[in-house]
Amino acid sequence: MLSDVDYHSVVEFLHREARLADEARYAEWHALWTDDGVYWVPATTDPAADPEKHLSHIYDNRTRLDTRIKLLQTGHRYSQEPPSLMRRLISNVEVERAENGEFVAASNFILAELSVQAKHEMHWWVGRTTHRLRLVDGALKMSQKKVVLVNAAEPLPNLSFLI
Repeated sequence: MLSDVDYHSVVEFLHREARLADEARYAEWHALWTDDGVYWVPATTDPAADPEKHLSHIYDNRTRLDTRIKLLQTGHRYSQEPPSLMRRLISNVEVERAENGEFVAASNFILAELSVQAKHEMHWWVGRTTHRLRLVDGALKMSQKKVVLVNAAEPLPNLSFLI
């Protein structure tokens, strides 16, 4: 059974993680990860997809995630210079405790991205996110973030930010 305190702690974490990503606060967002974290955006909506066997838009281990963040922070990611303006809404949050003691939080999201690098285009990203969270030194940290886009199997515009 999940306590109200645990549920609200997880929901607060999801809101903070989304705000930090939306505001391009990469160092703070990066600090939310465990050392063995995995960030995965599959190129399919198949719930049985395996990142080792199926195509992914993003499949980053911690080392690759570190590189992605450094590129975004240095301005060498020209597709995000200047950074897109973003805001996301999170809904339908469901939280359960996994057998290993981690929390598994699934939620729906809508992300509005104003791409200001060239043509000033508005993009809409919609999907379902699953976070695996664990306590590390008394604070929740992400050990996995999986983002399944509604249009995952379709050609996508530039996905060079944190979704």
